[in-house]
Amino acid sequence: MEQRTHRLTNERLVGRPLKIEPGKAEVELLTTEEMAVDEYGLVHGGFTFGLADYAAMLAVNEPTVVLGKAEVKFLKPVKAGERLIAKAEVIKEPRGGVGDGTSPRRKKLVKVEVFNEKNEKVFEGTFHCYVLEKHVLA
Repeated sequence: MEQRTHRLTNERLVGRPLKIEPGKAEVELLTTEEMAVDEYGLVHGGFTFGLADYAAMLAVNEPTVVLGKAEVKFLKPVKAGERLIAKAEVIKEPRGGVGDGTSPRRKKLVKVEVFNEKNEKVFEGTFHCYVLEKHVLA
């Protein structure tokens, strides 16, 4: 499936798409020493979150999708040099108004899980995504 959103994303910072299907996406991030916050090589959580966010955007795959809110859990530390895979899936498209002016088909809940190369889950979250009528900066 063609990538319709976030096409200028820097793969070194938040990953590269492996798979984009209707309502689903997988993204890979190779963590680097630049992402580490200390001498142990602990990767800053913002890179893991960025990977998960990018996967969520690709699961929705609409040009004007934005993130409104996320509930996340960091489950295990990530060390520089690890390969991470984010798996995202649209799990709900709520019905009825949400009081924010978006139509029901424009709000998407996306479940994202991130795994390390040992297939251990290091992160999970629910991302509240909105497909806007026009680009947020337009």
